[in-house]
Amino acid sequence: MIIGVGIDVAEIERFDEALERTPQLAYRLFVEKELLLPSGERRGIASLAARFAAKEALAKALGAPAGLHWTDAEVYVEESGQPRLRVRGTVAARAAELGVRHWHVSLSHDAGVASAVVIAEG
Repeated sequence: MIIGVGIDVAEIERFDEALERTPQLAYRLFVEKELLLPSGERRGIASLAARFAAKEALAKALGAPAGLHWTDAEVYVEESGQPRLRVRGTVAARAAELGVRHWHVSLSHDAGVASAVVIAEG
C-alpha cells in the first residue's frame, strides 16, 4: 500500500550558489557519506542537488511534518546503481508512525535541474 508520494526539483546553479554563500549548509543537509565519493573527493553539485531534492520529496511523502532533520535521511546508491534511502531519528520515527516499511526513490539531473521522486510504501 502506498502511504505517500513526494516529488521535488532543485535548480542546480541556485543550489550551488547557496552552498557557496553558506559553506556550513552542506553539513546541515547531508551526512559525510553523501558529500564524498568513495575516492574521498567531493561529490558533484548536480548529484548533491538531486540528493537534496530526494530529501525534500521524502518530507513530502511523509506529509511534510515539522521537526524532521535533514541528516536523518541519507541517499545512497547500491552497487547496481539504484538509489536508496536510509532513515534514522526524526525521519524514522515519522515513517514508523505512518507504517512505512519500504522506500522507492528515483533521482535525475538534466538541463540545469535536479529532480527526485520518493514513494513511501507500507
